Amino acid sequence: MPATRLFQGRRRSGQGRSKLPALLLLVWLQPADAQLAEPAPEARLAYSASSPAWLQMVGRLDVPGFKYEQGRRVHHRENCSATLVSRQGTREAQHIVTAWHCLEYYRDLSMTITFSLPNLSPQPEVREARALVDGGSMNADWAILRLVEPVAFSPSSAVTIGPANHTTGSSTLVMAGYSRDKGLGRSGQALTYHENCRQLDDDQRASAHTNCQAYKGASGGAVVRYHADGAAYLAGVISEGNSEGTSTYVPIARFRTLLNNYLR
Repeated sequence: MPATRLFQGRRRSGQGRSKLPALLLLVWLQPADAQLAEPAPEARLAYSASSPAWLQMVGRLDVPGFKYEQGRRVHHRENCSATLVSRQGTREAQHIVTAWHCLEYYRDLSMTITFSLPNLSPQPEVREARALVDGGSMNADWAILRLVEPVAFSPSSAVTIGPANHTTGSSTLVMAGYSRDKGLGRSGQALTYHENCRQLDDDQRASAHTNCQAYKGASGGAVVRYHADGAAYLAGVISEGNSEGTSTYVPIARFRTLLNNYLR
């Protein structure tokens, strides 16, 4: 109801001319979106020794680069997430997947991209990575990189590529990455993940919307579905997250064939 109608009617002895109740005035002057400022409830978990073993394959990606601002060349460093992906039955892997936009400003091939796995062993595994192929835009926000040296791991930790018919929108997801929030993510130092979140549309789109929670820094991280035997199948790559329970990812269907070719 418009505010002008709240005070219509008969006036008595000056009543209603200037004595607006203080409480009503306070409510009336509140911003329309005041109640929307409340942070979303925390849905993520922090990685620990009791977390699923495959989370050890999700690492941090450090990408040096440069961009131009007002005609000047400016150094730029992108801190993202990436996932070590392997063939089924192997004990080492040499390829990682991430988001294209993490490599957007990487223009000098002499600069070193670094991939690290903080949770795989007592000392973080660190490797140099080289870009192989990517989608080329936010409409195809994926990229495949090759590590200069492979990483060895236990088969129970593996993230593999499942069959095409496994990526259906009916099963739940796990989304994991190094979010840069100052809370649970500890400014990108801690791996966080959201279990049992859901895809909101089908895999035929360029990007799939979910109700998973992710922050900046989780871009390029893993989106996983579990097989009936408990194996972790890569479902896609995190593209964007608004930290409020809505995020998007690029389904593995968009680059499955290329990735499988490299893994062979």
